[in-house]
Amino acid sequence: MNLFAAPFPAGWLIASAVLSCCVLSLALAWLRTRPPAPHLAGALAGATVCVLAAWLMSGGVREGLSFHLLGAALLTLMGGPAAALVSLALVIAAVSVVGQAGLLAFGPNFIAMACVPVAWVWAVFVLARRHLPANYFVYLFVVAFVGGGSSLLFASLAALAQLHLAGAYPADVLLEEGLPFYFLLSWSEAFMTGLMAAVLVVYRPQWVSTFDDAHYLRRED
Repeated sequence: MNLFAAPFPAGWLIASAVLSCCVLSLALAWLRTRPPAPHLAGALAGATVCVLAAWLMSGGVREGLSFHLLGAALLTLMGGPAAALVSLALVIAAVSVVGQAGLLAFGPNFIAMACVPVAWVWAVFVLARRHLPANYFVYLFVVAFVGGGSSLLFASLAALAQLHLAGAYPADVLLEEGLPFYFLLSWSEAFMTGLMAAVLVVYRPQWVSTFDDAHYLRRED
């Protein structure tokens, strides 16, 4: 999913970079007014390093069609969308510096692999909290497992759509050599997110800002 700048016209790169800067500015402004607690900030820093390691252990058959776990869902559940966007921006910048993504393609990468999955996971969380029973297993299976797996799939679709619109690869190549692998990888993402969320809410619930004991573990009279 790591995109390079070569297939994209200059206007696309500039527009996506401006949009990414606007989104990051809003995220940073939110964090300045509502900073995470010190223990959560430390946990997010550690999680960001782990996500970076997962991105660096990637493989692929074509430029722009690399395969790795995403980690956006877990970061979103831990720190909320603003913190997750900032963490993913740091990850994308790091993999770009080491040459596994295009530094000039920061905008397309950030939109596909940060904005899309974070927005999707947050939407799943909000809708599940509003419309589904306040249950521990709803949080784990619907929000973490289903939300995590589908977040990677939607991020992949966003990246593939950009490659197709930019004329990098024909649609049949993307559908045959990219989409099936991303679909399979989404199950690994779902399992990883669900497992890590389960471990954290049991042993370190203070590291998961979206998990509220009073809401999910309340007793029904």
